Amino acid sequence: MKIAEDNPPVLSALDRPNSYIGRSVSRPNIKRLAQGRGQYVSDVMLPRMAHVAFVRSPHAHARIKKIETDAARKSAGVIAVVTGAGLAKVITPWVGVLTHLKGLKSAPQNAMAIDRACWQGEAVCAVVARTRAEAEDACELVEIDYEPLPAATDMETALDPNTPVIQPSLGDNLCFERKLDAGEVDKAFAESDAIVETTFIFGRHTGVTNEARSIVADWNPGDQRMTVYQGTQAPHMMQNLFAKHLGIAEHQVRVVTKDVGGSFGIKVHCYADEMATVALAKLLKRPVKFVADRIESFVTDIHARDHRIKAKIGVKKDGTITAFEIDDLTGVGPYSMYPRTSGIEANQIVGLVGGAYKCPNYRAQARVVFQNKNVMCQYRAVGHPIATAVTEALVEMAAAKIGIDPLEIRRRNLVPDDGYPCAAPSGLKFERLSHHESLAHLDAMMNYAGLRAEQKKLRAHGIYRGIGFASFIEVTNPSAAFYGVGGAKITSQDGATVKLDAQGSIIVQSGVTEQGQGAESVLAQVVASSFGIAIDRVRVITGDTDNTPYGGGTWASRAAGIGGEAAWQAGKALRANVLAVAASILQAKPDDLDIRSGIVVDKANGTERLPLEELARIAYFRPDTLPDGIQAELIATRHYVPRQWPFAFTNGVQASYLEVDIDTGFVKLLKHWCVEDCGTVINPQLVDEQIRGGIVQGIGGALFEHCRYDERGQLLNGNMADYLVPMAAEMPDIEIGHVVTPTADSELGAKGAGEAGTAGAPGCVMNAINDALRPLGAKPLTDMPFTPDKILRALGKV
Repeated sequence: MKIAEDNPPVLSALDRPNSYIGRSVSRPNIKRLAQGRGQYVSDVMLPRMAHVAFVRSPHAHARIKKIETDAARKSAGVIAVVTGAGLAKVITPWVGVLTHLKGLKSAPQNAMAIDRACWQGEAVCAVVARTRAEAEDACELVEIDYEPLPAATDMETALDPNTPVIQPSLGDNLCFERKLDAGEVDKAFAESDAIVETTFIFGRHTGVTNEARSIVADWNPGDQRMTVYQGTQAPHMMQNLFAKHLGIAEHQVRVVTKDVGGSFGIKVHCYADEMATVALAKLLKRPVKFVADRIESFVTDIHARDHRIKAKIGVKKDGTITAFEIDDLTGVGPYSMYPRTSGIEANQIVGLVGGAYKCPNYRAQARVVFQNKNVMCQYRAVGHPIATAVTEALVEMAAAKIGIDPLEIRRRNLVPDDGYPCAAPSGLKFERLSHHESLAHLDAMMNYAGLRAEQKKLRAHGIYRGIGFASFIEVTNPSAAFYGVGGAKITSQDGATVKLDAQGSIIVQSGVTEQGQGAESVLAQVVASSFGIAIDRVRVITGDTDNTPYGGGTWASRAAGIGGEAAWQAGKALRANVLAVAASILQAKPDDLDIRSGIVVDKANGTERLPLEELARIAYFRPDTLPDGIQAELIATRHYVPRQWPFAFTNGVQASYLEVDIDTGFVKLLKHWCVEDCGTVINPQLVDEQIRGGIVQGIGGALFEHCRYDERGQLLNGNMADYLVPMAAEMPDIEIGHVVTPTADSELGAKGAGEAGTAGAPGCVMNAINDALRPLGAKPLTDMPFTPDKILRALGKV
């Protein structure tokens, strides 16, 4: 392993002449987007297109006694008013379970509520009109007679006998439970010199994407095909789901995903109102558009992170960690989200807690319970921020209790870099990680000793600054072990088709999708490097199920590691095909030739022999001049799926330096550092900005973001005035460093980087706040977000 600075080293196998691997090149789409020429779903306009608006339940739980629609049907511009019962004739319900999550259960969910509304915001009736404004006006005329029902809104009492069961067919409100007991936990705690126990609270929050969820569905009865324009992370997954629940074949559904204004995991799920929109298009035989407004987004976009975790760590006087134990309780919505389910986040937490450390003794319990609140599911860095925060807070609390420096306790307990491959007590398998190298790099990068000296000096003047750390591991490049084994038709493979056009340029068609993270740039760099052409002659096409190989899309930091490897292999295959044609034209051996900067050259000395545009001219327009038996195949498709390891784990460490105003409780973020190991770094700038963006989202959960509900299940702050998000002026400078440990499961060696920042940021901010307040005797803060009032309470000032 080597430390990577501005230009990280890459595998020698990738070190081709004029390679773009490891270079910060501009995104191919940046000029178009900067000019405001992006093509989002909101920009899609089709002939006869109608707009749908939904009447949503104002109650968290209510029986629907009667829906009166006559006045709405007569309203100006209205095309149709459809209830849940009417729509159920067109689209079937679904159940969000995975068979490998033993015991996971959920009730069938319909595109719109039929008999009962189970959360505030659930769609009850759809109004389709010529314009969105006319549809919204008519929604006001729909009269619904509700019978309010008792709501289950407290996860702590969800399983109590006197709590109403949300889905009677299930028998109780338990969605999923997992228990784990590894090593000798009780013995380890009994032999510990110190034990720390505490309870962590993580506030429910959501993604707040720049572009709201949006969809246009167009059923063409002439060719019996549904074309769906959707801002989704997984077009092929949605193609399957639309076909399955509309009762048509997959080839009858085309999903087109153009530009997407951010997703963060929000747009990788099956939403009821989007399924309703597709069903309405089929019912009405015309295009129908739905674009969620911001208030709708807050009550329908998936929420995440709502966990209460009782946690415990044991430690010896010499700093050796003896055992970890957690009891996780999380409240989801009234249904398990489809098709990825609402059990994955808790399952991830059980798997990841303590995973970076040598300690073999670990006990965990996780319970997922139903609530009459908005649905909960996977959001950026699923479970990682929680598992990391719990683990790293326990480690730093233990260090403080026995008087050991927080970096030193990690040095004594992190799995050594030469200790791989190995497995965590939870069973997760790690190929090769670099915790100690990362820690050493961070120590030097932030001048830890200097900051400690500054902190001590400032405390003498009544200024309280804190330093907090968080080592983390991150799941990337998931294999079929994630969803496929559970029966979900979510592919873990991805594919790329690469072809040489008639003018000697390259077209790349990939199953991954561009969500604003720079996937197009990575794919262009990879193919330009493996084939041997200038990147400005590479065009990338993604997000079209009619024109791209079957792929999983963009989630779990898989675009570069899986989609990039498929593109790398396709580029190599096309290069071999082109060299075979060139050899026949030049009467040479393919092994003696190479392609560099779009020109066929002698491999030995670089002498230029044949431009690609001339080769393309001959192959496409004068194939009769080629020798007998030579057929130019100027297209290649390759697929890739990880096989040796279920996941390509990355790792890293973050540090936060901040100041707490003990009179107001406000936190000022001064500096943030992250050293991350994502294997081969394809585009350093994109990786660094992905990490920075992830850190900002993690800070949001630590300090600002919280979906606040009352006891009736009413969301109290579902708007941008009351729901706080991190702003640029409040963010610190964020410095990024790298260690490079490529995965051996692919030639490219790339792992994911998109969720690393989010994984570690909340934990190290929490540790930094507690480090700042420790001299004042404050009770450790463990209830996110850490708002000023909570800090003042910890100080005994409120």
